Amino acid sequence: MELRHLQHFVAVAEDQHFTRAAERLLVSQSGLSASIRALERELGTPLFVRTTRRVTLTEAGRALLSEAERILAQVRSAHEAVAAVQGVLRGTLALGTEQCIAGVQVARLLAAFRRLHPDVEIRLRQAGAGALAEEVGAGRLDLAFAVRTQADSDQLRSVPLTSEPMTVLCHPSHRLATVGAAVTPDEIGGEVFVDFHPDWGPRRITDAAFAAAGVRRTVSLEVNDVHSLLDLVDENLGIAVVPRHFRHKREELTVLALKGTDEAVYETVALLPPPEAASPAARALMTLLETEGA
Repeated sequence: MELRHLQHFVAVAEDQHFTRAAERLLVSQSGLSASIRALERELGTPLFVRTTRRVTLTEAGRALLSEAERILAQVRSAHEAVAAVQGVLRGTLALGTEQCIAGVQVARLLAAFRRLHPDVEIRLRQAGAGALAEEVGAGRLDLAFAVRTQADSDQLRSVPLTSEPMTVLCHPSHRLATVGAAVTPDEIGGEVFVDFHPDWGPRRITDAAFAAAGVRRTVSLEVNDVHSLLDLVDENLGIAVVPRHFRHKREELTVLALKGTDEAVYETVALLPPPEAASPAARALMTLLETEGA
């Protein structure tokens, strides 16, 4: 099995199209098709279901994809490790992050990293905690900054960054604003909630906290960005349970402590592969974070 066959396979799986994958790889479509057929012959099974418009993975193809991505990530790390020994950090830093993550200023950190390592290409992806954990574990990302969502595993480890309580945000004219004290999930369970997509870290924490308290709530207004959430609360269309540092983004909103549950703790971490599998770029970024606190 040749590495180029795996590279071609992953490209087709990502693009779901032979022509687009061939253009991205700068190879002929016929050569790409021949490479995939050679891989299928070697494995003794089809890897794609081909149609006139796109291709999709077979069950065998899905099984191969995660392993192929991991192998290619390890090969890339090997090349980068050799370059690092020679005194020059090259290659790619593939970083994932949730929105408005606490404990790290991502833009400032990346700017400092670029000044130190100008030969490293930086790639950034923003997504929810679950997706980021999956991509680091699969080797598609070198590391990610996200909310802790699961225990460490053979493919994933977490380095704590910071933790803070979850709080309730509401409009100053909302009835809760007159309470002036901490509230419990039971006291606010019947309110209209604004929240993020279920994969985002703050939503996961809030869902877990209310479930632990035995309180059912309805998220009527679901968004995928912080500013939309704050705008909806600012228009008094609902309340939101958010990490404490969000209060600094909209000072005019009323902030209430959330009590009655131990689960409402927003803990952010750096998600990385095991130490022996971490790329030189990922190690350099973490060293920079630890030394400069960027």
